[in-house]
Amino acid sequence: MSEPVPPPASPVLDLDQSASAAAYQPVPGVDEGEGGKAGRFWSVRRVPAGLLALVVLGGAGILLYDVAAVRADRPAMQWRRDTAEHLAKWRLDELWVLTAAAAAMLLGVCLIVIAVTPGLRALLPMRRDVSSVRAGLDREAAALVLRDRAMEVSGVQSVRVRMGRKNVSVRARSHFRELDDVRADLDTALGVGIRELGLARPPALSVHVDRPPAKKA
Repeated sequence: MSEPVPPPASPVLDLDQSASAAAYQPVPGVDEGEGGKAGRFWSVRRVPAGLLALVVLGGAGILLYDVAAVRADRPAMQWRRDTAEHLAKWRLDELWVLTAAAAAMLLGVCLIVIAVTPGLRALLPMRRDVSSVRAGLDREAAALVLRDRAMEVSGVQSVRVRMGRKNVSVRARSHFRELDDVRADLDTALGVGIRELGLARPPALSVHVDRPPAKKA
């Protein structure tokens, strides 16, 4: 007698698995070769710098004029006399004086941080293959490109992509196929997509795949 033929595998998917997730290290970058260093773009900050310069210039001009008037044997401005009288009555250990000093210190620290940081967090620097050319890619545009790439994967119903400077978080929903298979295909497709973006510092990739919520009867 011939050996019995095993029954074919059931086409019904195992839906007990509700989610599949994995994190991956950043895609290795491409050597710059003859290109220049691709650093972050610095914000010009013309408007806040101009407004602050106007305030400082106006205050310094008024104070200088008042000091020159006093030196010329003329009375000081009323606002400066009133300010001096009020300051003479204040005590340095009063709560609201300490609060105002802390607020001024915090504002100064914020201004220093703004001055020494590049800004333009929404603009990702791209690899510089030519030292004389600099290019950047908007984070929302990069996320849209990766989303379109993820939607091409079989079994993907919807995708949400959050593009950061160091990490890319992808959350997808699959209405058929095994979740691990969908996640593996997403890993491959998005890895290629990140490389094709040409970023100077390719971000790490985190993929999470789950099932859509079951519809209530």
